[in-house]
Amino acid sequence: MKVVSIVIWLIGISLLSGCFIFSPSAGKTNRKYLPNAPYDAIIVPGVPFDGKHWSEAMRNRVQWSSYLYKKGIAKNIIYSGSAVYTEYEEAKIMALYGEALGIPKEHIFTDPRAEHTTENVYYSYRVAKKNGFKKIALATDPFQLNGMRKFIKKFDFPIDLLPIIKDTLLKQDLTEPTIDPSSAKRANFVSIVDRQSKWQRLRGTFGQYICWKEEDLKTKHLRKKYGNRIE
Repeated sequence: MKVVSIVIWLIGISLLSGCFIFSPSAGKTNRKYLPNAPYDAIIVPGVPFDGKHWSEAMRNRVQWSSYLYKKGIAKNIIYSGSAVYTEYEEAKIMALYGEALGIPKEHIFTDPRAEHTTENVYYSYRVAKKNGFKKIALATDPFQLNGMRKFIKKFDFPIDLLPIIKDTLLKQDLTEPTIDPSSAKRANFVSIVDRQSKWQRLRGTFGQYICWKEEDLKTKHLRKKYGNRIE
C-alpha cells in the first residue's frame, strides 16, 4: 500500500513538473500579461500557517500581491485558502499580513473554501464574479502558476497569469509584519491528512471535488462530465 501511495505522488509530481518544464519563464509570462493591467483583482492561493511565522512561500505570495497592488497593477486582492493542514484559515492569515503591509482592508477579499490549488483558482474566480471584477489574474510562485495553466485553459477561464519574479521581490522590504492570528482560527478543526487519503488529496489537486456553477461549464462535454457536482 505504501508503494502504491508513493507511485501516485510521483505521477502527480511528474505531471505538474511537466507543465513547469515546458512553460514560459516568469519574466516572459509577465511581459505578455502586464500590458493588460490594471487588473480588477488578482488571485493569491494559500499556504499553511504554523501559528507563529509566515513561511517563505506565504511571504513571497503576500509580498508579491502587495507589490502588484502598490504598483497599480492590481486594484483588489483575493486571498484563497481554507484551514487545511493547520487550524488557521490561510485566506484570513494572508489577508491579515496583506493589511499589515499596507493594502487597504476594503481592497482585500477572501475565499475560505479552497483546500487545493484548483479550488483556489475556481472559488476565487467566483468571488471575483460576485464582486463584478472583470479583469482577473492569478499571482503566485511560478511552479504553482504553471501547474494551473492547463486547468485555466481547459475551462476557458478569463484569468491572466502574473508569476512572482524573484529578483523583483528581493528588492522589496521582506520584513515580517506583526499580526494577531487568533481571528483566523477554525473551530473544530480536523486536518486534511485525517480526512483524506493521499490518493484523495491528489484527486483534489486535479479539481475532482470542485462544486461548480453551471454557467462556468461552457461546453456540453464539461456539463456532462461534471454535472453531478453542479451546485
